[in-house]
Amino acid sequence: MSWEKEVDELRRREALAKRMGGADKVKRQHDGGKLTVRERVDRLLDPGSFHEIGGLAGVASYGADGELADFRPANLIIGRGRIAGRPVAIAGDDFTVRGGANDGGIRNKLLAVERMAADLRLPLLRLVDGTGGGGSVKNLEIEGHSPMPKAFLWDWWTGILSEVPVVSLALGSVAGLGAARVVASHYSVMVKLSSQMFVAGPPVVEWTHGKFEKNELGGSHIHTRNGAVDDEAASEDEAFERARKFLSYLPSSVHELPARAACDDDPARADPWLLEAVPRDSRKVYPMRRIVNAVVDRDSFFEMGKLWGRPVITGFARLSGWPVAVMAGDPMHYGGAWTARASEKVMRFVDLAQTFHLPVVHLVDVPGFFIGPQAEQEGTIRYGMRAAAAILQSTVPWCSVIVRKVFGVAGALHQNSSRYGMRMAWPSAEWGSLPIAGGLEVAYKAEIAAAPDPAAKRAEIETRIRKFASPLRGAERFDVEEIIDPRQTRRLLCEFAELAAPLRVPGQTAFGLRP
Repeated sequence: MSWEKEVDELRRREALAKRMGGADKVKRQHDGGKLTVRERVDRLLDPGSFHEIGGLAGVASYGADGELADFRPANLIIGRGRIAGRPVAIAGDDFTVRGGANDGGIRNKLLAVERMAADLRLPLLRLVDGTGGGGSVKNLEIEGHSPMPKAFLWDWWTGILSEVPVVSLALGSVAGLGAARVVASHYSVMVKLSSQMFVAGPPVVEWTHGKFEKNELGGSHIHTRNGAVDDEAASEDEAFERARKFLSYLPSSVHELPARAACDDDPARADPWLLEAVPRDSRKVYPMRRIVNAVVDRDSFFEMGKLWGRPVITGFARLSGWPVAVMAGDPMHYGGAWTARASEKVMRFVDLAQTFHLPVVHLVDVPGFFIGPQAEQEGTIRYGMRAAAAILQSTVPWCSVIVRKVFGVAGALHQNSSRYGMRMAWPSAEWGSLPIAGGLEVAYKAEIAAAPDPAAKRAEIETRIRKFASPLRGAERFDVEEIIDPRQTRRLLCEFAELAAPLRVPGQTAFGLRP
């Protein structure tokens, strides 16, 4: 009367599935410096927390007696687990089985894990290695026909990005649908040298564009600098740590609020260096990241997208334990002027903050949009207006600290002027329609040219004009709400975080992240 025989058969099939692609394929994975998918899942999740779903899906062969002769598992592992005690959904490609090509129920498993994450309101982690459910020419022979391409996941990607945090780690050579799964996420990471990403890989590209090595065509040094992927890790373990860190600032879904963490960093801490952080000469650069770290909770700044859109720094941090989204101008790159890529970075980051109810802190140094032939060829103003749309549509609490420059259309986007946002300026702040240095050449061109000593005349005019550019003059007209001692910044930002916390409202926003 027992079902022991069936349970024994179940255990046998589970053991066959855990062989993955077999000892030779596992060895090849290790020899390439990469972990297997099951090792990756174990390294990423809390120990012992993984519960697999669909482990028996695959391709079976049977003997003449109708008994199972062999079994090749589907090359996608899905299930639930925990990170820092919080439940998450996870999907991992198994490159040891046909290089991750589409078979063995993989499409149904891909849909199942995306639906599970959305409907159970769980963060989703994608460990992508291979085509990630994409096709293979060999499937024509296996299936006996040529399948019509279908966007079977794309509607889910649009929806899920408005529901739960999605993290994608490219952990090998990913192409086609695998590449699409990587970029259709809130946060993505590639591993230096061992990860590559392509629309189509080198063998396909060779037919039309010649021979390329994998890293030459789609290495992390390309995609973490063009904005397709957010960050680059030195190892798989570092990629896992970045994924865990990213999720620590976010709620499990948009139907919750980001949690406050314990904090032993005094909100009134004042770093004396801030008083001299910005040079008096507005043409000199300074380390904005050091300013960020000086005003947020110690060791709490988590930067994203460091290698692309570099005039703008973006990342998460905490203020008195409250999670916030931090955006800052970086004068080290184009003086902080917003390039097309920087504008795109701003748009995606503001969308991310809006989606998951994170108040925004903007440390402002924006001399305007990047100008010149390159800027025009890249369509900078188009990307700039997309950033403007994101900022003007945002409803999360916002605080701007004018550290130095606010000029032109890009400068006007330091916050949403259609609603109240806290704003304060440092004594180093300067603002206007045009930077003085460039504007003088236009407004006083004739006077400078007619002078016996044009350089001296230009310097004389600039000295005179700069007196009117003082932020104290602007404060007289209430152009800015307050001018502060830079050393007060942390205290005031912590106060902002406390005021913003009860204003956050869970639920779906009117728009989601634009991938």
